[in-house]
Amino acid sequence: MFRALLHKTSFPGRLPLLLCLLLAGWLATFQARAAEILLTGAQDSPGVQSFTQALKVLRPEDEVRFSPLASLPAPDKLPGNVRLVLLDLPSLDWRLQDSRGPATLVLRISRQQARERLGEAIPGHLSLLWSDPPIARQLRLIAKILPQSRRVGVLFDRHSEFLLDDVRQAAAPLGLEVVSERWEDTSDSRPLQTLLGQSDVLLGLDDPDLYNPKTVKNLLLSSYARQRALIGPSAAFVKAGSLASTYSDQEDWLAILDDLLDRPAASWPRTLYPHRFKVLSNRQVARSLGIEPIDAESVAAQLAEGEHRP
Repeated sequence: MFRALLHKTSFPGRLPLLLCLLLAGWLATFQARAAEILLTGAQDSPGVQSFTQALKVLRPEDEVRFSPLASLPAPDKLPGNVRLVLLDLPSLDWRLQDSRGPATLVLRISRQQARERLGEAIPGHLSLLWSDPPIARQLRLIAKILPQSRRVGVLFDRHSEFLLDDVRQAAAPLGLEVVSERWEDTSDSRPLQTLLGQSDVLLGLDDPDLYNPKTVKNLLLSSYARQRALIGPSAAFVKAGSLASTYSDQEDWLAILDDLLDRPAASWPRTLYPHRFKVLSNRQVARSLGIEPIDAESVAAQLAEGEHRP
C-alpha cells in the first residue's frame, strides 16, 4: 500500500510521507531498544547521583533512574523487564528476600562480601561484578614491576582463607612461590614479621579485617623497614603507601555496565571481573625502595594485552 501511495505521489509530495515513514521506523526501533534501568541503594548521595547521571548520558534511549531502597516494594513486585542494578550491600540483602523479580546486577561487591552472604552458590537471578582486583592480575603486576621477586607473602584470616587456593593457582604459571601466614589478631605483629622474613613482596587481599585504617601504619612501616613492597589491595592503599595496584574507576565501571545492559539479561554472567582497569603506583614509595618509576599506563596496557591473548 505504501509503495502504491508513493508511486502516485509527486516527489515534493513524497518527502513528508518519507519522513513520516522514517520517523515511525525510528520510533519502533527506539521502543524495542528502550529499557527501564533501576539503580537502588540504601542512601542517596552526590556520588550516586553523579553515577546515575553519567549512565543516563551513556544510554539516552533508556529510562535510567535511582530510587532509594526504602521507596521500593518487595523484589517480586517489580516489573520483570526492569534492569535492576544494586549499589550496596543493604540493597543485596533486600534482593535476597525473594528469588522472584527482575534479573539483577550487583555492582562492586568483593568476593569476601559475597561469600559471607551467599556461601559458594550464586543465585541464578544475580550477576556479581567484583570490586576487588583479580588475583591473577595483581600477581602479573608483581611479575612485571618486581621481576626479581619470587616469594609472594600473603596474610589471611578466617574470612579470606578461601582465596589462598586462587592465589596459588594464579602464581604457579608465573613461577612464583606463595608464602602465607594466618593473622587473626592484628594487634599481634608476630605473624606479619614472620611473613616479611620469608617473602620478597606482599600481596594484599581485599580483606577489611586485615587492611584498614587501624592496621595501615603497622603494615606499611613494618614492610618498608624490611624493604618489602606491598602490592594492593586497593587504590586507596596505594595512596596511603603501598607500591602499586590495579583498579577500576567510575569510568571503567560505567563502560562495563553499559556493555552488559546492551545484552539480554539471560546472557549476563554469574560473576565478572572488570576487564577495563588502570594501574596506580606510588612514586615516593618506589623511590624509597630503590625501584625505577612505574609507567602506570604502559604497565596497564601490557597487562591488558596479556589477558586478551588466546
